[in-house]
Amino acid sequence: MSPTERGFNRRSFLRYSGAGLLALAAAPALASCASRGTDATTLRLGAMYPVSGTNALLGEESWRGVQIATDLRNAGGGVAGKQIEMVFADVPDVNTAASEARRLVFNKNIKLGFGTYSSSLALAATEVFARTGNAYVELGAVSEAVTTRGYDKVFRLNPTAADMTGLHMDFIQNYLAGALGKPVKDLRVMMLHEDSSYGQSIVSLAKAAADKIGLQHFEAEPYSAKSTDLSSTVLRMKSQEPDIVLAVSYAADAVLLGRQIRDNNVKLGVFVGTGGGHSLASFQKALGDAADGVFDVDFTQIHVNRDFTPGIEDFISEYHKRWNAEPASGHSLSNFTGAQMLFDILETTGGNDDPEVFAAAARKYHREAGTSAAGWGYELDAQNQNQQGSMYVMQWSGSKLETVYPPEAAVRAPKLITPFGL
Repeated sequence: MSPTERGFNRRSFLRYSGAGLLALAAAPALASCASRGTDATTLRLGAMYPVSGTNALLGEESWRGVQIATDLRNAGGGVAGKQIEMVFADVPDVNTAASEARRLVFNKNIKLGFGTYSSSLALAATEVFARTGNAYVELGAVSEAVTTRGYDKVFRLNPTAADMTGLHMDFIQNYLAGALGKPVKDLRVMMLHEDSSYGQSIVSLAKAAADKIGLQHFEAEPYSAKSTDLSSTVLRMKSQEPDIVLAVSYAADAVLLGRQIRDNNVKLGVFVGTGGGHSLASFQKALGDAADGVFDVDFTQIHVNRDFTPGIEDFISEYHKRWNAEPASGHSLSNFTGAQMLFDILETTGGNDDPEVFAAAARKYHREAGTSAAGWGYELDAQNQNQQGSMYVMQWSGSKLETVYPPEAAVRAPKLITPFGL
């Protein structure tokens, strides 16, 4: 048990867990009526995703990837001869994430949970699992705080927000500066961002990453994602004449921003999204050809070098069979990949989900980049963060979000195409 776990902080736990202390006090009574957890034939894991509420679109997409991974593994014999059973919890908000985590731990006898897609939900769920001595594996949330609180049995397999902004600057330094014919120090870069904690945290990381590459002209322009008119933001951006525009947006504001750049006839050299709305198929459907040329930094998409992403064909085939469509974003593929790695780690324990046994196996497990369906490898750092989970740069071309950078993952070279044209 880590020093952080031993030093129980009442205020911190209550913030995330509501009546958490009451739940802990009632643990012996709850245990007496708890459902059985993992046994000799069945590996029972707690899966936590928002499939209702404001995060439902990508929460459901993430959960779809886990379902495919689970069914394929069970069809192949399960984990160490045990069939995998998902004990699911819908977690539409922070309070529910905390209460459902307690339900899984105390009522369902779950020792190993995973999820969660949203950073705020992940912070709440991992807090409960960690404080009760159990293990949790995050497969989608990007906030740095998930793995920086000192919990020795909280793990994250997906890349983080810092990986995202780092790739922004890598792409600027090693491709865009040359393509635009300017040294990095002379480039004018503006980041348009929605003004919640999501956008603000990305901007903070981006500023630090910009300093590292010597980018001297970096400006940030906040806006409300709930706004129905972003023309003033667009006109302020136009007046700055940026060489490169970076954007941090949700779904609706990504479309609105694109439309108002088009409608105000703003000519941009380069526009790069940051996951979120710019990765969604609905973004391209709403804007049509006007989306052509838009870059986006995010989790792996399906239009990627297949030699670098072994197993992706099985994922795509199963997704089509179940939902008669292509994935709505890279979240399903990322969670499919993360779940497969989770099962592989559990295979090395003989299907033992004891938190201490799992934690030791998770730290020992290793695989090289380019050996999974998302192209990710696996190697944990001292904070249990996977250092081999990568973001990629994609670019919209027609209805396809094609991987263009780095070269080992790309299906083609990037192109400078004026986005949001009439």
